Amino acid sequence: MSNTIGQIFRLTTFGESHGEVVGGVIDGCPAGLCLDMNLIQQELDRRRPSRELCGTARHESDEVRFLSGLYEGRTIGAPIAFVVENKDVRSKDYSLNQHTFRPGHADYTYYSKYDHVDYRGGGRASARETVVRVVAGAIAKQLLLTFGIEFVSCVNRIGGIGELFQNYSFEQLKENRNFPLSPDNSLAQYMKNEIAKASAEGDSVGGSCVCVVRGVPVGIGEPLYDKLQARLAYAMLSIPACKGFDYGEGFNAATMRGSENNDAFVASDGRVSTKTNHCGGILGGISTGNDISFRVAFKPTPTIAIKQQTVTDAGEQVEASFTGRHDACVAVRALPVVEAMAAITILDMMLLRNTNTL
Repeated sequence: MSNTIGQIFRLTTFGESHGEVVGGVIDGCPAGLCLDMNLIQQELDRRRPSRELCGTARHESDEVRFLSGLYEGRTIGAPIAFVVENKDVRSKDYSLNQHTFRPGHADYTYYSKYDHVDYRGGGRASARETVVRVVAGAIAKQLLLTFGIEFVSCVNRIGGIGELFQNYSFEQLKENRNFPLSPDNSLAQYMKNEIAKASAEGDSVGGSCVCVVRGVPVGIGEPLYDKLQARLAYAMLSIPACKGFDYGEGFNAATMRGSENNDAFVASDGRVSTKTNHCGGILGGISTGNDISFRVAFKPTPTIAIKQQTVTDAGEQVEASFTGRHDACVAVRALPVVEAMAAITILDMMLLRNTNTL
């Protein structure tokens, strides 16, 4: 099982959804960074469920406890180990379906690969593990902020509501920072209604989000196989329920001509930039210095109350509905996770750049 991401700034995670803790070890974090614990907690709070948006009834306090790698609040260059306790665990909710594979979930594939599946919320396959990513991402964000690099995001589509290829500006999203849905208030209300409708019917709904990163300098990315967009895609597709990634115009570029899709270069004070940003801030796998913009798609939550056809671990065909506490739309809570994985990736790539020349 692969539980580590990164080459220089490396995160290894551990723990299961219904275990005592989830946690992580960060190796390669530079020494001397004074961590703002309030900012870390703010990121964790962004990930917590919202009743207004039909989030899970599981309410964890998500308070991080650091075990090593810090002295008087500063990083010391040693591995940073931390844990987050699982306090609101109700494993009995899953007991009736412990031998039944949930459609759309990882139960069958984990059972086939490991001859075991943790039926209590999915174990390692649960989105509970993303709380660890958010902690590591919050640390990476604080380090990147010293270079003027910032991250903003929002949900741009819920089900059939919203534009799949909608791009928002950095300014729009920063102003909307404390609300996960579209900065368009009327569109956001339609999205809320779509989530509420799915929840009331015992169903779930998918969604997508857009993330914009400002301040990444030109030259970040390691062609050929560690292109910046390739590493970002790798990071995003590792997030539970993620089904797709594109950047810039993405799949929309397939409908365009070169004269539409190409960004004209301009020069000012010796600095090269582009007036438009169809490329999403990346050319040839290397950052251009413009805003990096990408989108991530998430499937509907697979655990739903509606009866579905499935099989048991004994191969018996059954019809079953599933209990437990789940979000009606996972895309809503994915925003801090998406930003965290982008921060971890970009910081790692920036540290890699420092190895290019002596």
